[in-house]
Amino acid sequence: MRVAVVQVAYGDEEPVGERVGRVAALVRAQRGHDLVILPELWAHGGFAYRDWESRAEPRDGDTAQAMAAAARDAGVMLHAGSIVERPRDGGTGPEGHGLWNTSLVFAPDGRLLAAYRKIHRFGFGAGEPRLMDAGEEVVLVDLPGGVGRAGLSTCYDLRFPELYRRQLDAGATAFLVPAAWPAARVRHWTLLAHARAVEDQCLVIACNTAGTHSGTPMGGHSQVVSARGEALAMAGAGEEVLSVEVDLDDVAEYRRTFPVLADRRL
Repeated sequence: MRVAVVQVAYGDEEPVGERVGRVAALVRAQRGHDLVILPELWAHGGFAYRDWESRAEPRDGDTAQAMAAAARDAGVMLHAGSIVERPRDGGTGPEGHGLWNTSLVFAPDGRLLAAYRKIHRFGFGAGEPRLMDAGEEVVLVDLPGGVGRAGLSTCYDLRFPELYRRQLDAGATAFLVPAAWPAARVRHWTLLAHARAVEDQCLVIACNTAGTHSGTPMGGHSQVVSARGEALAMAGAGEEVLSVEVDLDDVAEYRRTFPVLADRRL
């Protein structure tokens, strides 16, 4: 499976509409790949808390429609990162915020294949927890060509290994992780992606944000990590596209020859 990891860089000066158009063009340029992945909240701003309410969209809003069209034009499965979601029906979660950090995955024909609402919200009572409801469902999606199943998670989720165990038990052979991870803790980002790969013997495809927005320098260093814990590709700190051939058969082979998971007791 050929994967394109699109590490988008942006700043506060770029209007959302222009950024959506620019990123749609980046997706279209990845024709020939099987899977393309974008970062978390790249359109609405990963740390743009004050703007989330005004920028929120439903799952079939302008950003989603632009990404669906780009996936269709490129003929790729597209993990479009995440949006600030406000449902058209005005529904809310248990905390009553009515906004979610929602990842969207589109088929090569533009159909919405899966949506995942971020379970672990970053901010220690401020930021996401103050503004957004928490997701409640573990979500997996079939990878192109039936080569495996991928668990969906977002950024801060990476710190909570129990989520990935749940995905593993549901049949995951890969994890797709869009993020807006800041430069101040980028070492945690690279370390935790490797940890999730090693402990679950899963391929990890992790796409971070670059640039600086809302006063926060972003960490970049998007990465693809094999189930063996090997870095197959690693981006730098700026805007970059990683094009990587991955072998999902190697996940099964590694689990067979080094059967750590069979020794789980708890």
